[in-house]
Amino acid sequence: MVNIQKVAADTFWIGGSDRRLALFENLFPLPNGVSYNSYAVLDEKTVVFDTADISISDQYLENLRTVLDGRSLDYLVILHMEPDHCSQIATVAAMYPDLTLVGNAKTFQMLANFFPETAEIRRIVVKDKEALETGAHTFRFVFAPMVHWPEVMFAYDESNGTLFSADAFGTFGAIDAGIFADEYDFEKIFLDDARRYYANIVGKYGVQVQNVLKKAAALDIKTICPLHGPVWRENIAWFIDKYQKWSTLTPEDDGYVVIYGSLYGHTASAAEAFAAKLRAKTGKEVRVYDASKTHASNLIGEAWRVGKIVIFSPTYNNGIYLPIDALLHDMAALDLKNRTFAIAQNGSWAPTAGKQIAEKLAALKNCKVVENMLTIKSALHSADAEVLDAFVDAVAEA
Repeated sequence: MVNIQKVAADTFWIGGSDRRLALFENLFPLPNGVSYNSYAVLDEKTVVFDTADISISDQYLENLRTVLDGRSLDYLVILHMEPDHCSQIATVAAMYPDLTLVGNAKTFQMLANFFPETAEIRRIVVKDKEALETGAHTFRFVFAPMVHWPEVMFAYDESNGTLFSADAFGTFGAIDAGIFADEYDFEKIFLDDARRYYANIVGKYGVQVQNVLKKAAALDIKTICPLHGPVWRENIAWFIDKYQKWSTLTPEDDGYVVIYGSLYGHTASAAEAFAAKLRAKTGKEVRVYDASKTHASNLIGEAWRVGKIVIFSPTYNNGIYLPIDALLHDMAALDLKNRTFAIAQNGSWAPTAGKQIAEKLAALKNCKVVENMLTIKSALHSADAEVLDAFVDAVAEA
């Protein structure tokens, strides 16, 4: 069944949602699915921005044929060559053999890697700030390298202020009946997934995002059309401010996150007792997570949300408990910075995890580690109340 949504007078969303995919990039859980957005503009010349993932190809191609309603497709603009957006390029080119592909030099290098059979298709190679005119519309290209691939670019519609933003300003989560962010309680339904999406997919490239935000600040943006998640037409400044914070690693909330690993529950019990005391002392929100049960992508999202993180880890094989060690690896790989950490370690005979955690955290830029480290010998008991209170005080004061 056709599902086409109007974005503006002659601009249409022709994408679809996949609620059956379990893992995005075969890594990140998708409990709420994901949308793949594509947009068509029906001007004197017709233009489509990106295609869609192969998982929704039937829906996508039906939408495309219907929106064109017998017209030819003049331009297929490739903003991003990742397979979840480019998988239908060769198919669309076969359907509309007179079309012209529009991309930059790096776009076409990648296109040759994925689809060598497209080598003979007409193409326009654009540079930063160049434009494509289709009649009433002029689309100005804004290069956005490493947000999050090197070929990424945006297209700004000078006629109506629409920014086609590739993967920027996207989010996990399927789109339901409406395509606009203001048709949802975005903060409740999408914000955590939007942050998780940013932190895990784009988070490493904060400097590049900052560069693009500076370019975008010069544009009169009235609508943002990302390749995942809802379209923005209201309260755009609020979401851009989120990107400003996420790309500069500025905490959104003044609370705490406690992340623990635990073999048999003793470290977990200590983490819960600590969290309760910290909440009582500071009056601030404290969220607690089991690193063995909570996917690392969610923990990374939380590390982007708050500025204060407390890690509880058992010593395991004379090292760091594996889920905690994997999380620390992700933090380093994604270039987490500007955070304050505290460490609690457990070990029945030779607790050494804390020192190793501290060494890994020391490698993160502009991060502070609270000097007072809590050491647990097997389990915390009432006799350890004074030591636990001192650790709570140290974390609260930090």
